[in-house]
Amino acid sequence: MSETKHRRFLREKEAAQVLDEFSQKLKVDIKQLLDAKKLGIEIAETPTAKIFFIDDKPLIANFKDILVPTLNFDKALKLLPKITVNMGAVPHICNGADLMAPGVVKIEASFNMNDYVLIIDERHQKPLAIAIALTDSKTARNLQHGKIAKNVHYVGDSLWNQLKRA
Repeated sequence: MSETKHRRFLREKEAAQVLDEFSQKLKVDIKQLLDAKKLGIEIAETPTAKIFFIDDKPLIANFKDILVPTLNFDKALKLLPKITVNMGAVPHICNGADLMAPGVVKIEASFNMNDYVLIIDERHQKPLAIAIALTDSKTARNLQHGKIAKNVHYVGDSLWNQLKRA
């Protein structure tokens, strides 16, 4: 499989557009999150995704036409609402399955439909996936069956593997 097609710095206007879009989706000012006034952002275009490097770290990706924080972006992950799943759900989540209500152990913080949520495992509290909520947190807490969130980036997916090589 071919690696990165090319890596280049974004122009200020392009960088601002990416950061604004990401900030709106995450509902936080990413510039404050990164403690930087002027960020140099590189983009690496791969067959899998467009990966945005900030301070030489792969923190954001345009993956499957969705701008998403990578599982490497610890500061952003700490801000996301967390959904803890039982250990039986872990292999399914790590194979790309959407989050189903029976696997949920706990929902921390509130979220709305279409917000990012972080899926973590019950035993180690490790990030497994970033998903997009298909319902709000109040409804999700009361669901006994059905999908709660759409899995968009998970441990072991093609983006994860690409990031390990970055």
